[in-house]
This record gives sequence, C-alpha cells and structure tokens, in this order.
Amino acid sequence: MATPYVMHHLAEVGSTQDEAARLFAVDPETALLVYADRQIGGRGRSGRTWWEADRALYASVALRPEWPTAQWPLISLVAGLAARDAVHQTLGESLGLKWPNDLVTAEGKVGGVLAEVGGATAVVGCGLNLWWPDPPEGAAGIKPGDPGRDAVRLVAAAWVRRLLAKIEQGPEAWGHDEYRASCVTLGSNVVWDPDGAGEAVDVTDDGGLVVETPRGRQIIHSGEVRRVRGASVRPDDIVDG
Repeated sequence: MATPYVMHHLAEVGSTQDEAARLFAVDPETALLVYADRQIGGRGRSGRTWWEADRALYASVALRPEWPTAQWPLISLVAGLAARDAVHQTLGESLGLKWPNDLVTAEGKVGGVLAEVGGATAVVGCGLNLWWPDPPEGAAGIKPGDPGRDAVRLVAAAWVRRLLAKIEQGPEAWGHDEYRASCVTLGSNVVWDPDGAGEAVDVTDDGGLVVETPRGRQIIHSGEVRRVRGASVRPDDIVDG
C-alpha cells in the first residue's frame, strides 16, 4: 500500500526544510512534500548553503518513519537512491552516488540530500541542479538544456513516491546492493577530516564506508566525519539507473 502524502508547491521559499517542518507540525499524521521553484535560504550538510542553478529542484519531505531510531541515519542514503531513481524515470539521465549523500555526473556534483531529525520527525531535503549552463567549478547540471518548469514538479513527485515506498519496505530492505552498485566513491582514494586517508572498498549494511588504510580497514559513518573527498568521477563510473 502506497504511503499517503500531501504535496505543497511554492514559487519561492526561504528553506523547504523549515517550511516542511512547520507544516508537518500542524498535521503530523500525514507525510508531506514541500517543493519550490526558488529557494533563498537553503542549507546543505554541516550548514553549507546551496548554490542556485538556473533550473533546480528544491524539495523536502517531512514524515515519521516507523523505523528503529538507530537506523534513521540510513534515510539520507535511501533519499539519494530515490533521487537517482526519480531523475532516471523523469529525465532519462543516470546519476552516480558519492558517499554519503551527493549525486554526481562525470561533469560534477548535481545535487545532494540533507536529513534532519527532531523528536519523532525526520525532514529529508533534496536539491538537484536540473539545468545549469554556467555552473561554478565542481558543480554541474543534469540536462544540457532547460527541461522546463514542469520538470521540477515531475521530479519532485517521483522522488517523494520512491522515497516513501523505500521507507515503507523497512530498514532491512533499504537498498544496500543498489546503493553499492551506484556508489562512485568505491575504488577511489578518499581523505576525510581531520586526518583520515585510504581507499574506499565497500559500503556496510548500515551505510558505513569501508576504507583500507595503512593501519587496516576502518569503517566511517556520515555522522562521524565532517567531510569526505575523493577522486574525480569518470563517465564509466556512472551506471544506468
């Protein structure tokens, strides 16, 4: 049975995360999606702000997952998988996943996911650069031309449906094999703050990144590190959706 949700569209918003949390507090029994054409006060992981592409998706889903709270950190990885699925379904483009929560092409980063938890509520945000003819270094757009305003709605709807469906399946079926196959970080030399370095070789069932270091294998989790950097993404690293 598909999880019911309410969908809210705004022309402009300060932060879809904040607006989703505010609206969900009114009726916390039904999941809701807030998406906007423009976001002027968004934020990324560790408080970093989003750059604004010429055509972008800004969306957040507020919900109460029926998962053990210890497994809630997996939701950001699930949201990345759902975004990848949504882009392939609606725009016909394949994206890679850079651990833990970035979406990339060979040209650069095209999006990211942010999950924030408060009490029994999770608010999961997703930003995607649908079209960006002149992006800053390291960033890119998904489509070479403007897919149009309606594409924002289509991608948002596909993302929330896929996200809620995956969460409904439970944490045991969160999509580990799918994530691992799509993760461009694997096989790359990565460094992370403050002084970690090694080769990423696997993703654990609970979403941790397994790294071969000079001191042996180490597992790092997204909540324990501030930043992970890796090698550039090659076209062959992006598998079809």
